[in-house]
Amino acid sequence: MKGSFLHMIIAGKRSKEKKMITLIALIITIVGALNWLLIGIAGFNLVSWITFGSEIAARIVYILVGVAGAWLIYFIIRRKGRVDENFPHSERREVRD
Repeated sequence: MKGSFLHMIIAGKRSKEKKMITLIALIITIVGALNWLLIGIAGFNLVSWITFGSEIAARIVYILVGVAGAWLIYFIIRRKGRVDENFPHSERREVRD
């Protein structure tokens, strides 16, 4: 999977815990985005379906999606918008003509 989008997202010199948190945040954010896609296209709320209509469980899922989005915003700001797999060393690389 080296070179894949997910590998580029979680690559870098960070602890294993941060890598795992970032991967989980990415998956949760994708589920949230797909939920909005389904609401927009078909009027189907995936979160309500997953939580069997429980309002409390749905709120927990929405909170998790929001926290995951906030984590990814932090991730992007921290990495200065770069998502390449060589990020820690990419600024030191010399450009050759």
